[in-house]
Amino acid sequence: MINTFLQIIGEWIKLFPQERTFNRAIRLAFGIFTTLGRKTISRAIATTGRDQLDWAADYRFFSRCKWDPCTLFRPILRKTLEQIDEDFITVGYDDTLVKKTGKKIKGSGWARDPLGPPFCTNFVWGMRYLQASILLPLYNKEETSSRGIPVQFVQLPKFKKPRWNAPQEKHDEYQELIKKYNSSTTFVKHLKYLRNELDYAGGRDKHLVTVVDGSYCNKTCLASNVSRATIIGRTRKNARLYFKDLNPPKPKRGKTRFYHPDSFTPEEIRKNNNYEYKKMKIHYGGNWREIRYKEVEKVYWKYGTKRLPLRLVIIAPTPYKRGKNRKLCYRDPAYLLTTDHDLDIQILIQKYFDRWQIEVNFQEEKRDMGLGQAQVWSEKSIPRAPAFLVATYSAMILSAVILYGGSRTDDFHMLPKWRKHSRRPSCLDIMTRLRFEIAHSPGKVKRFGINTSKEAMIFKSAA
Repeated sequence: MINTFLQIIGEWIKLFPQERTFNRAIRLAFGIFTTLGRKTISRAIATTGRDQLDWAADYRFFSRCKWDPCTLFRPILRKTLEQIDEDFITVGYDDTLVKKTGKKIKGSGWARDPLGPPFCTNFVWGMRYLQASILLPLYNKEETSSRGIPVQFVQLPKFKKPRWNAPQEKHDEYQELIKKYNSSTTFVKHLKYLRNELDYAGGRDKHLVTVVDGSYCNKTCLASNVSRATIIGRTRKNARLYFKDLNPPKPKRGKTRFYHPDSFTPEEIRKNNNYEYKKMKIHYGGNWREIRYKEVEKVYWKYGTKRLPLRLVIIAPTPYKRGKNRKLCYRDPAYLLTTDHDLDIQILIQKYFDRWQIEVNFQEEKRDMGLGQAQVWSEKSIPRAPAFLVATYSAMILSAVILYGGSRTDDFHMLPKWRKHSRRPSCLDIMTRLRFEIAHSPGKVKRFGINTSKEAMIFKSAA
């Protein structure tokens, strides 16, 4: 697996000004895997056997060296396209909150805690990042779930609000900044950038299907009109939608009425028996499952996308049981809006369910890889260190997909009894496999200046 991992990130040598900088990047990448506990830069230095040498250059790799974090994902994107056998590429976009403690870190601020209770709004200090993950349809080849491969990771802008008694010019400037540089405009900017990167990587003939959650289902995102790209977003159940008035009355003065006077909501369509449910099978949670859906063409969101025709898809609540003898429960229904009227409904709904893999990426990056634990404060290091970690994680997951597909093979040995029937390797399984190869084949990484062992991984964890 080490050889496949090095083959993917070996193209990084073109991104750095010197070969020794490339070697330092490889050392830090393997240091993330060999570090036990918190994934700080000092621990990564220690577990690679360089704790008795000068550590300044490793920190300057993030703060001074000339390299663009967006280019780290180019070789990963190119290798990922080779694993897609469909005529389109599905990408899931979402933002995540990374908690921090330093009050002087640029871009940090107070944000609502998404894990807080529904009856109370809690606030935490942190910074938000936007991530894009290509959703590999592994279920087309074997009985396993799709897998998310991150290909973008950028920091969302955060501006300090002026004091209440500041001059009015400061307040006007702040309002202009948050209007011009927010999460939606950042999403559109990087979606266009991703489309160009796909063209450069050899995916010019593939259509880009972008799946987002409710925070990006708005006028800025849906009406962005990105070339050869489709956006599918989850909308609110009480969004006011309209049909076009086919027989408007002749106005005495002014313009002809465009919207039908009677509005409706997605929730009303779901409860309306005039629109019948249809059935289809989608792959979700490791199995093919039957769902029910409704589809309504050419609806208009008067207070959102205005006269842009949209396509409404309603997915019925899915029944499930918490136990064999427990009562039947239902998940919440889903309401989807898209500007694409040609995409097959089977593909549209399947890709919406595949979007959950980006949430799995967030969980593994924070829990297993230590996203946000690097203690950096330099203006350049703040966006670079997390992006470097996510690129390393992405290359690791992609290496496992190339070698083992989406299934857990006999290479992932020494599993506990309660995980014998798990279908695909987790992030910790893949990291354990990498640590096993590093410990038993040190010659593969020694040329990069890495000198570690099983004992060093354990005893250097107190760095």
